[in-house]
Amino acid sequence: MIDKRVASMAEAMAGIRDGATVLMAGFGDAGAPHALMDGLIEQGAKELTLVVNSAGRVHKAGEPTSGVARLIELGRVRKVITTFLRENSVAGRLVREGRMQAEVIPQGTLAERLRAAGSGVPAFFTPTGAGTLVAEGKEVREYNGRPCILELALPGDVALVEAWEADRWGNLIFRESGRNFNPIMAMAGQLTIVQAHHIRELGTLEPNRVVTPGIFVNRVLHLPVGDPKLPG
Repeated sequence: MIDKRVASMAEAMAGIRDGATVLMAGFGDAGAPHALMDGLIEQGAKELTLVVNSAGRVHKAGEPTSGVARLIELGRVRKVITTFLRENSVAGRLVREGRMQAEVIPQGTLAERLRAAGSGVPAFFTPTGAGTLVAEGKEVREYNGRPCILELALPGDVALVEAWEADRWGNLIFRESGRNFNPIMAMAGQLTIVQAHHIRELGTLEPNRVVTPGIFVNRVLHLPVGDPKLPG
């Protein structure tokens, strides 16, 4: 019987190794797998490459950081691939000091690199970023009179995903803007771990609402709305 549900955070995080490339979904707080991020911090993996839309933000003095920002603050991140770094002053300082690498790319390019990885496409050409710093060191070709740069697919060793509903096979439904990067990161991860707010009986999910089929999912941890592991 296929059952991808796990009983604990420790089981969900098992086997994530040092040096892994970890895809973390979310757009700001929307659709971000906050509990899994905290679970990764507790699990202890280091020298990570994080792929995330935003590198998080450092809170005001006296307020604890969490998630991506906390991982960076703890020195557990070797490299971050992101579209937005500005709000995280700690990350900026670590990059300037040579203690962390950062690759900042256009948001659409990030999404397409992830989608390509999940679809088995090794690389693609795009006009986005041509003639800018984004194009440095990359192959450039002209298509229909426009210079385009070669971008590589971006697979992950691990993908941390948030879903609104799931079943034991790992079929996933997302809620409104919480969908964002979750489906493409689920596709692009070799080990995809999901925190789901609701677990439904097999066969009760509306098929037309299932965005991510269970073939892309390895582990599902049930974290009901109101669970203390989730932000208020």
